[in-house]
Amino acid sequence: MASLVIALIAGFVALGFGAGLIAWVMRQDQGNQAMQDIAKSIQEGSSAFLRREYAYIAVFVVVIFAVLWVFIDADVLDKMPDRVTSRALPATALAYLVGAFGSGLAGFIGMNVAVRANVRTTAAAQHGLNRALRVAFSSGAVMGMTVVGIGILGIVLMWWVWKDPNIIAGFGMGASSIALFARVGGGIFTKAADVGADLVGKIEQGIPEDDPRNPATIADNVGDNVGDVAGMGADLFESYTGAIVATISLAVVGIAAEENGVLDNADIAAFDADGFVLPLIIMAIGIFASIIGTFAVRTGEEPSVGRLLWALRGGIAVAAVIVLIGTAIAIQIMDMDFNLFFVVLTGLLAGQIIGTATEYYTAYEYKPTRELAEQAETGAATVLIAGLGLGMLSTAIPMLTIVAAIFITYELAGLYGIALAAVGMLSPLGITLATDAYGPVADNAGGIAEQAHLPPEVRERTDALDSLGNTTAASGKGFAIGSAVLTSLALMVSYTQIVGIDTLNLLDVNVLIGVLIGALMPFIFGAQTMLAVGRAAREMVNEVRRQFKEEPGILKGTVEPDSARAVTIATEGALREMIMPGTLAIVVPIAVGAIIGAEALGGLLVGSIAAGALLALMMANAGGAWDNAKKYVEAGALGGKGSDAHKATIVGDTVGDPFKDTSGPSMNILLKLMAIVAVVFGPLFL
Repeated sequence: MASLVIALIAGFVALGFGAGLIAWVMRQDQGNQAMQDIAKSIQEGSSAFLRREYAYIAVFVVVIFAVLWVFIDADVLDKMPDRVTSRALPATALAYLVGAFGSGLAGFIGMNVAVRANVRTTAAAQHGLNRALRVAFSSGAVMGMTVVGIGILGIVLMWWVWKDPNIIAGFGMGASSIALFARVGGGIFTKAADVGADLVGKIEQGIPEDDPRNPATIADNVGDNVGDVAGMGADLFESYTGAIVATISLAVVGIAAEENGVLDNADIAAFDADGFVLPLIIMAIGIFASIIGTFAVRTGEEPSVGRLLWALRGGIAVAAVIVLIGTAIAIQIMDMDFNLFFVVLTGLLAGQIIGTATEYYTAYEYKPTRELAEQAETGAATVLIAGLGLGMLSTAIPMLTIVAAIFITYELAGLYGIALAAVGMLSPLGITLATDAYGPVADNAGGIAEQAHLPPEVRERTDALDSLGNTTAASGKGFAIGSAVLTSLALMVSYTQIVGIDTLNLLDVNVLIGVLIGALMPFIFGAQTMLAVGRAAREMVNEVRRQFKEEPGILKGTVEPDSARAVTIATEGALREMIMPGTLAIVVPIAVGAIIGAEALGGLLVGSIAAGALLALMMANAGGAWDNAKKYVEAGALGGKGSDAHKATIVGDTVGDPFKDTSGPSMNILLKLMAIVAVVFGPLFL
């Protein structure tokens, strides 16, 4: 009980610290009136999109709530009387609702701070790089603290009230389903606007990025917030809670194994048993560690990507060390097997290796991205070829690291160890997410500087922050994908226990069919999201071209572009296109389990994890490398801005945008959502 109280306190501390950061950010200077007017347009567009997106998602949530109530809470409980009976209310459905609300709330808070921090970051950049970093990073830390605070409070309260891992899985399903829609919808919006702005503005008209004459510029800035802040916040909320849910589920499996497969109310009633609460304690330690780590993020005034990168690494390293020390003490106090400490250590090291490998392949300070940029001297085609090859090659180190982590943690602590490794990897999420979420704020700050015609050194400072943001964002996606594999494997094991499957035999035709369908799912999902961006971007390109053609005064600076129309096009395209991919992730697992059987659904999870993890890594890293190859040229290499090499890297970046910001990051949510759907609906396939 005391352990759960500590976790609750940590959650409230995270939210309190986040509130303090919000107050500090809001006290910062907003700059001149022109800057404030631009920022207001971004705020209004972002809020309008989020309201409409959440209205669409709310309909979906109500439908799934009803399905869970009828088919899980009302029906399955009658068939499984040995489960906890304290369910006068539709518990799984309510837990789903709470998880969905928490995911949406985390994204909403993070985005509303980001759209106010962008102009303040621009104003701070007028006085120095370190001040700009502090404002942008503090706004990112709000996102991080909000995610971990709401996440741990939601899990603890659900566990405290219901004391049932199946209900906790409902909470995770709610978080996952909202995350998928938020990532896909926001990703389609931001990349449609970005592609339209780049293709017509920079390539066809030769005007600078974020030029106020471009009708898609405001939409592009809005997209940074709805996709890379709100969408990413919901994504990492899902990763964070999913890791805890998987570990608790496997703790239950362990108890069942000790009791010869019989799990009764007395077992679950011991809801503060060590195996249940250890992941919550580790996450609580991670919250305190992340808060301390944020104070270690400082840099000098030279706008060097390397200097900035080491500043962020320092904060993460401090947090990781504190997590390890705290975990060692907690395991000793709880008198648990000390091998669990090495499990957490393995998870943290695996995350760091994945992040470092991602930085190597995507940051332009290193050889791969510089060589990719050099391909631009022979045109866009060679940039695309080299970028795809780089993305494929970049999967090797992360995937082998995940394989090693699975082997080591299984040897140390069995299947429970695999899930606990994901907890270790995500324990300092409060600061690792901050290093990711600040990137869109810096990107917006650069756009405001350009549109407000501020001195060149201001844009130079914001560009340094933005370039680093591309790298840290890629690292964050690597963390999410790595933890997704570990979490999905753990959830798959929980599913097999629920439906009574001991092994998944690949010579069984039903399992083999499931594996192939599962391997197909990431490609169908990726195709849908890529094609959705293409369709929405085409509408945006045509609209920007139309405005330039019909209003020649726009390019002359005598007529204001119709930015609101561009925002509307991106909004309608995103909302229209996000429905099918999000629905597919829930319907297909249920259909496979109901029509082909429980074994086929187990095979589907195996195939989706293997194919989806590799595809997600390839897309995220190729997109990050293409983006930073463009930034490398814009920094003065290979002829600099306006050169043929620059135009070629813009094409690569245009292709990479939906790779890294729509399809790739949505893939890890797909894997976990399908796995947790299998866990929640598994009893129907008995």
